Amino acid sequence: MTVTQRRGRRIMMTPGELDAFLTTERTCRVATVSADGAPHVSTLWFVWDGGSLWLYSVVRSRRWADLRRDPRVAVVVDTGEEYDELRGVELSGSVEPVGEVPRTGELCAELDLPETLFARKYFGVDELPHDGRHAWLRLTPRKTVSWDFRKLTPP
Repeated sequence: MTVTQRRGRRIMMTPGELDAFLTTERTCRVATVSADGAPHVSTLWFVWDGGSLWLYSVVRSRRWADLRRDPRVAVVVDTGEEYDELRGVELSGSVEPVGEVPRTGELCAELDLPETLFARKYFGVDELPHDGRHAWLRLTPRKTVSWDFRKLTPP
């Protein structure tokens, strides 16, 4: 993963902090570009495998249609209530579908890890149930920007 952060280096997450954050947080916001050029933002569950963000999306959604036409995406994962608690990561690049669309559970070694991580994280089981409505998108970020305002010293 390439970290291209120039500003805010003082508050950026270390690689270990970034991995821990993306592994434990549960929701992300996905920004796509609609056919008419308008931005579209939606919320999804995701898993992080240490190098790629895996999105499990409904295939009959505006998000899926946007990304099939134009795979460029920006994803934000963030948390915090007060200013000095704000933490987050923006990942951007292009997504690629992995496995069958929609996913029915056919053998796909590339999906073994993300599906196991997803099943454990969101359902507390070892095997992901497939509903024939979702499919996987992998984002291997070209750009990553992070912030952790807890690193700011009090005034």
